[in-house]
Amino acid sequence: MAMERKKKASAESGALVLVVAAILVAVNALSFFMYWRKDATKAERYTLSQGSGHLLREMKSDMKVEAYVTKGLPKLDAYVRDLRDLLQQYKDASKGKFDYQIVEAKDEEQKKKAKEAGLQEIQFGEGSDTEDKAEFAKGYMGLVINYGAERDKIPVLSPDNNVGLEFWITNKIREVRDKGDNIKHKIGLLTGHDEIKLSEPNLLPSQGGGQKPALQGIISQYFPFYQFVDVDLKNGDADVDDSLDGLIITQPAKDLSDKELRRIDAFVMKGKSLAVIASAVNLKASDASMNGTLNTHGIEKLLDGYGVEMRKDVLLEFGRPFRVGVWTQSGPQTARMPPILDVQDDPRFTGEEQLLDTSFAAFFRIPEIGFPFASSLVIHRDKQPDVAADKFKVVARTTPKTLRETGETVELKPLRQWRPKGEFNQYPIAVTIEGNLKSAFAGADKMGVEAPAKSTNPARVLVISSSQFFANPFARSGNGPDMGQMGMMQGMPPGMGGDEQLQQLGQAYAQQIVTNIILVTKNMFDWVSGDTDLLAASAKILQEPSLVYGDVSKPNFDDMSDDQLKKQDDQMKKERKKVQHTVAATLIIGVPVLFALLGFVLWRMRQAQRENIQLA
Repeated sequence: MAMERKKKASAESGALVLVVAAILVAVNALSFFMYWRKDATKAERYTLSQGSGHLLREMKSDMKVEAYVTKGLPKLDAYVRDLRDLLQQYKDASKGKFDYQIVEAKDEEQKKKAKEAGLQEIQFGEGSDTEDKAEFAKGYMGLVINYGAERDKIPVLSPDNNVGLEFWITNKIREVRDKGDNIKHKIGLLTGHDEIKLSEPNLLPSQGGGQKPALQGIISQYFPFYQFVDVDLKNGDADVDDSLDGLIITQPAKDLSDKELRRIDAFVMKGKSLAVIASAVNLKASDASMNGTLNTHGIEKLLDGYGVEMRKDVLLEFGRPFRVGVWTQSGPQTARMPPILDVQDDPRFTGEEQLLDTSFAAFFRIPEIGFPFASSLVIHRDKQPDVAADKFKVVARTTPKTLRETGETVELKPLRQWRPKGEFNQYPIAVTIEGNLKSAFAGADKMGVEAPAKSTNPARVLVISSSQFFANPFARSGNGPDMGQMGMMQGMPPGMGGDEQLQQLGQAYAQQIVTNIILVTKNMFDWVSGDTDLLAASAKILQEPSLVYGDVSKPNFDDMSDDQLKKQDDQMKKERKKVQHTVAATLIIGVPVLFALLGFVLWRMRQAQRENIQLA
């Protein structure tokens, strides 16, 4: 009897194994027709952004992409699979307006077509983790995009890094679409006041020579759908062109006249966008002394009318200044530079204390932004009574451990002893206003400039109170003067006469901050032009943070010395290492032990059932 029960239990177990195996096979078969996955990353890194899909659906013509790929190495095969999955998501989101073809260029005819399309043949290599050898393959990895009469390409895609793949593909699609549909995004740049221009090559230090990039050149090269137009108001005798999507004001060195300010206001009252990227802090280029003057050059009159007061000061951030490692006689040290604000997205600061609003278009999902030489802003909501509270908001603040320094001149050279003097506080440094705005000069003398008392359409104003937001402050002050053609003829090296120490600091600033500033600039132009669909795709070019330490308490910056802040940083590093070790131990030891315990419990339950059966 007992033997029959054992045979019966054995047969039931075998049948159960077969049933489970059949279910797994069926599920895998169904997955071929019904594919679904969940993207849990904050930036939706593995899911096509809604903006990319909207861009495709709004196209006037159909688009066909030919993806020339090379296979044969594990890395290449995985990259091609990811590329195919992404292109399929484009197709699914386009509602029939996008299609693609994967072409593995093996024969000479396919290789010829790829070369004629402008793709680059490159050699791919991959090392072995287990053997001392490497494998190589030669071929193509790029896209050819066809849209109406337009044809363009991405000549090379890198299998070594697929971060931001959607970003580059979507922006190229947008570029080709705009050409084919004759769409222009014209951005005005105010000139005539010795401004810090976007065309200045001040992003990198001049060490090493060679041509240095300018922000405007980078944007024009990678995002050519933007067209930049210089706007010279000729002391108020000229209007701002109505065909512009918006106007950008960068740090001036000369006063704006009252009539020029009214011209700008009249432009905004037409429902246009205005971005003011300036503060009261003025420094000369190639001046290694970094002695600044405080002057708002008339901008404060315009902003005050919109409800944003720009004060004549410079903010010194002792809670979270820009920091960089330097060598001293006593060894490596961390230098803190309070005039350079390192503003980070810190979820521990909420509500009226929020440091960086990463939901705002220009700062969308960007975790860290540098604000060099900022002035404090004060909000007066009563001057825009018809603007909703959520449309008139602060989008960037200092930490609570910030000081204001006033006067006519300020010494801002970074490597000095910064001794806090005064009362610490938290200050707004970036503000946005959107809606039917009241004129900044309603009821005042029009000076011959006609403008309604209220904007005819919803308008937008952005104020970023940082004089060198678009520049690398150390490179701008530390690079030698531009000798022009005369210097080249005399054989002078680029950057001759510059400050070597500032240039070294400029290199560190470039590595930490400049990439994010480029993305902020591109996002800002999207905001100015009213085209914010692609912000989520832009965020995907940033690396995903490794871990989030949500159990770490909010830092208390009040009444903390530099030594105490350093101890706080060291404590944070220890907590991070503790979390990392806990996670590693859980994955390596905890999970297998859990499965072993589960198996033991199930075995004991089964043994108990058998004993009960025998006793029955």
